[in-house]
Amino acid sequence: MPISTSPAHLARPLTADLAGRDPFLRNIVGASPKMQRIFRLVTKVAPTDSSVLLLGESGTGKELIARSIHLQSRRAAGPFVAVNVGALPESLVENELFGSVRGAFTGAAGDREGLVESADGGTLFLDEIGDMPPATQVKLLRTLESSELRRLGDNHLRVVDIRVIAATHRDLLAEAEAGRFRHDLYYRLNVVQIELPPLRERREDVGLLASYFLDRAARKNGRVPMRFTPEVEGLLERYDWPGNVRELENAIEHAAAVTEGPVVRPADLPTAVRSPRLLMRGVGTAAVVAEAAAPDGAGASAGARNAWSLARVEEEHIRLVLARHRGNATAAARQLGVSRTTLWRKLKEYGIPRTSG
Repeated sequence: MPISTSPAHLARPLTADLAGRDPFLRNIVGASPKMQRIFRLVTKVAPTDSSVLLLGESGTGKELIARSIHLQSRRAAGPFVAVNVGALPESLVENELFGSVRGAFTGAAGDREGLVESADGGTLFLDEIGDMPPATQVKLLRTLESSELRRLGDNHLRVVDIRVIAATHRDLLAEAEAGRFRHDLYYRLNVVQIELPPLRERREDVGLLASYFLDRAARKNGRVPMRFTPEVEGLLERYDWPGNVRELENAIEHAAAVTEGPVVRPADLPTAVRSPRLLMRGVGTAAVVAEAAAPDGAGASAGARNAWSLARVEEEHIRLVLARHRGNATAAARQLGVSRTTLWRKLKEYGIPRTSG
């Protein structure tokens, strides 16, 4: 199906008024049945004060959905406070969330409001909730149950009125069964569960998203309207997008930046997209080996990759992005949309050696 750049073909769940109040929400595009069901569910859930748990791979748009819920709720005039728990050092999570008073610890020269208090009257979005330390889980549960919190070092309770939306790419129930996440907190957060599908499971949205990102890039850079060649359309629709919408957005921005005219051609796309059979054999400047150039039988076939677990896909994608940035972890983490701390943890989990950055 040809990729259209006509705005009329971009199915969005928000009114123009809502999108105008938060430019991030203009990125929510989807005409697939799966996304349309999610949009309808968001509309039903938003007016309530129920806790929401958003599940999905990295880059699927969990924060955008959280913002949409907030702006369609009775708390829309209040703050929307987003915090990536996985990006906070474990020793600082409790202080960042709940604040502290003067003298609570060395260097605490004054009272400090935490992010939970900052969200009073609005919505607190806790991304990567699965990375929250056990001690902080206990404190968060108490706040959710009593609407009260205590700053570090404080003897006084403070009342807060917040709605919590949490998100994770982990299987939280499995984490709870393994003892890494509290069962009671899981059930307190999981009042309404919304699972965002990966981009490969809603390929009919790839064209809509790609056209939207291309149009936005052209306007941002003051260029004439741009379009894709049929070959590019085919590459975009066939690629599996392990980094989901975030990876697609980066790929289109890359193409718009390097193309010399109004037409995006295959050579303008990132290597991983135009050579989707590119696999990693290690991390470093010479770590990329193209399977397409390997002898028959070498490397993993397309059929074999279809049987890969999600963890295997994630591992290969991390290796690919690291190699693309010559082992620079800071740049790789930025493209992957995670903190360096989260990336280091993934490297350890998959046995990938650390390099630079």
